[in-house]
Amino acid sequence: MEKVWLGLGSNRGESSAILKAAVDELRALLSECRSSGLWRSRARYHEDQEDFFNMAVCGMTDLSPRGLLDKIHEIEARFGRDRSREIKKGPRTLDIDILLYGEKIITEPDLIIPHPGLAERKFALLPLLELDYDLLHPGLDISIQRLAAALPPQGIYPVNDRQYDEPYSE
Repeated sequence: MEKVWLGLGSNRGESSAILKAAVDELRALLSECRSSGLWRSRARYHEDQEDFFNMAVCGMTDLSPRGLLDKIHEIEARFGRDRSREIKKGPRTLDIDILLYGEKIITEPDLIIPHPGLAERKFALLPLLELDYDLLHPGLDISIQRLAAALPPQGIYPVNDRQYDEPYSE
């Protein structure tokens, strides 16, 4: 079993509901599955699109990195993602990235772990910090906390998810 950290994002459709449903599907793949709160972030790279909703998930898996990637692609497709028709880094119903797979470093044509954009993306780093404040980036041997602190503001903030307040409301 290996501990993995995944980043989830959506900016097309009912994004918060899509992310919550995707987490439910990931619970079938990952034991001891935990998820961060929901974050909202401005689109980066291809900026002419809606804001993204993001979160992170961690858990234990006995799937290989490639096996996990295949399962993730199946989940994305069930939520309407068609990689062959989308704009790279453009709008999508669901994006699930393998951010970290234990301390492994993998470089294959279509699978790079740690995720190559992790160190520059607060929308991935801040949700990770919720799950594991002392987490290290294995490729850089720098804490996730330090990486996030070194970045300029990127327009990401936590979303006040009403489900936390519902048990206490009248």
